[in-house]
Amino acid sequence: MTYNADLTGSFAGIDVGGTFTDLVHYDSRAGRVRLAKVPTTLDNQADGVLAALDAASVDAAALDLIVHGTTTTTNAVLERRLCKTGLITTQGFRDVLELGRRTRPQAYGMKGQFRPLIPRDLRLEVPERMLADGREYRPLDEDALRTALRTLVAQDCEALVIHFLHAYANPAHELRAGQIAREEWPNGNITLGHALLSESREYERGVTAAVNASVQPLLRRYVERLADRLAGRGYGRDLLVMNGNGGMVSARIVAEEAAKTVMSGPASGVMAAAYTGRRAGIPDLLTYDMGGTSTDVAMIRGADPAVSHEIEIEYAMPIHVPMVDVRTVGAGGGSIARVSAAGLLQVGPDSAGSTPGPICYGKGGTDPTISDANMLLGRMNPGKLNTISGTVSIETIREAFADKLGTRLGLDAVQAAAAVLRIATAKMADAVRMVSISLGEDPRDFALFAFGGAGPLHACAIARELGVPRVLVPARPGITNALGCIVADLRHDFVQTVNRPLHACDMDDVHAAFARQTEDGKAAIARERVEIAELRVLHSVDMQFIGQTHLLRVPLPDGTPTEAELQTLFEDAYFKRFQVTLPEIRPALVNVNTSVIGRRPEVDLSLLIDADARKATLDDAQTGSRPVWFDGWRDTPVYWRDHLPADARLTGPAIVEQMDCTLVIEPGDSAVQDSDGNLIVTVRRAQ
Repeated sequence: MTYNADLTGSFAGIDVGGTFTDLVHYDSRAGRVRLAKVPTTLDNQADGVLAALDAASVDAAALDLIVHGTTTTTNAVLERRLCKTGLITTQGFRDVLELGRRTRPQAYGMKGQFRPLIPRDLRLEVPERMLADGREYRPLDEDALRTALRTLVAQDCEALVIHFLHAYANPAHELRAGQIAREEWPNGNITLGHALLSESREYERGVTAAVNASVQPLLRRYVERLADRLAGRGYGRDLLVMNGNGGMVSARIVAEEAAKTVMSGPASGVMAAAYTGRRAGIPDLLTYDMGGTSTDVAMIRGADPAVSHEIEIEYAMPIHVPMVDVRTVGAGGGSIARVSAAGLLQVGPDSAGSTPGPICYGKGGTDPTISDANMLLGRMNPGKLNTISGTVSIETIREAFADKLGTRLGLDAVQAAAAVLRIATAKMADAVRMVSISLGEDPRDFALFAFGGAGPLHACAIARELGVPRVLVPARPGITNALGCIVADLRHDFVQTVNRPLHACDMDDVHAAFARQTEDGKAAIARERVEIAELRVLHSVDMQFIGQTHLLRVPLPDGTPTEAELQTLFEDAYFKRFQVTLPEIRPALVNVNTSVIGRRPEVDLSLLIDADARKATLDDAQTGSRPVWFDGWRDTPVYWRDHLPADARLTGPAIVEQMDCTLVIEPGDSAVQDSDGNLIVTVRRAQ
């Protein structure tokens, strides 16, 4: 294992998004950063990755490391483009994946539809049974297992899940079934439920295993194809893939736990935010990533993003592997504004997408969107309305707002556009509240980290809505996810179920579990051929009061807590979250968790903006001015981000444009640029 304080060499971070594939090439030897943004090739994402390397003039053979964030598994799950998968489970429990948790798709009314990942005819049962305490109740019927395996193979299943009841307590039957399956199954796409997630709750464990198996062949084919094409260009090092927990794993083994790559794109952006905030001396952040379709938000405390084991990416789709806790709302640049039948203005969740897109894209869109409102109000550059498909005038956008919104609301076009932005601000502020106030945190204790193509347009207004005092806008907001691929740490998370009343737990066994997880994590990081600067170990427990359903994550100072310390820490965490004490109820210790993190060496973020491009004065960086609406029209100076002097100080109103986004600094706000090229905006309080 190598420890180095500074990252030396040539590294590429490549993030594949739904619309664009972004690349950041960091060459410490040459003291240079290269950037690229090319269209994503949805049919074969590898083509976009290679196109990004070409656009940045990066020689793959000269790279020391490539780290890749992919949407292959995320899109496959959300769009249900999954491989045909079979499941073998304990007799009597084939319908666990369909019964779920007694919830329903629609909160009110007997409506809504749910389709399990694996259809019922591909969910087979075999006689076997383990009890919750790990004792064998019924032996595994190996003949029945072989028959079930051959039945699924005959039905052309490409992947297999073996999910037996209480395998987390005693995996002997699953392990033996895995041995037999490797004799009968035609490929290596076999998922054992306990190996991926060794905790109680058979529904969540089963769904997680089903997700893993359903995307495993897709991910395996993709990374093998990409690795082969990179090798064809002379790249001979390891290819690392971002996981949803913000860590990285070798492409050689990533498909074994494919479910862990779901949400890797949002995770990489959050990791970049944590890294940037730590260097800027602002470790407590609320991240705000606004794209074309949706907005992702997350919380970072002490430069450590919140990681959850209980993410549900859509209805009845819980994936209980560690993932950065990112919440999403349907408000992006392409979110459509309309007047409801009740006469109320609504923004989203429907989106114009990229085709036809907002009106200002010039691709035939006719519905007013958030992007169109920004354009009409002068926040975006009217001179950049030209698109591949043609030209759209401001007057065309004005007419759409007047006809489709203003007439029914009794407003003119500008007032309707301003109302759209106010509603969008409130909606996105609510998303930030989900990861702060709802978790017992005060937004005023944080700074807002704004990124994504549209994030900086709205960040100051959202911060004012929430009382957040500062906004941190990184040097390259539109490619933050690709930067996250370079600065992300190595990370391995471990969970072991205890599921006993706290007073009945053997604390020596708990300490031994923490020690075992720590050693496993260190060994896993040692196998990764990547240099690190520091090794960190984080311990936590999942606890609940006996009789409750939901778990509460409790961080620990070390891996040797006493029973009294666990009781106190849990009660304190419970009170912070819910503002109530329950002294008459005993707590239960459900899971013990350990995260082993190999922190990567430092990356010089100041290289993201070319020092030679900077101008001597603020006036030299100004490209002009234009009227912008801030509760009235105001002539507003416009600056080019790359030309700002190193010690730039700006006072709102001001517009700062750059290659990948636009920042709006509102009247009364002020901004200063730090040594890494971040703009830190101080937000005036709402009147």
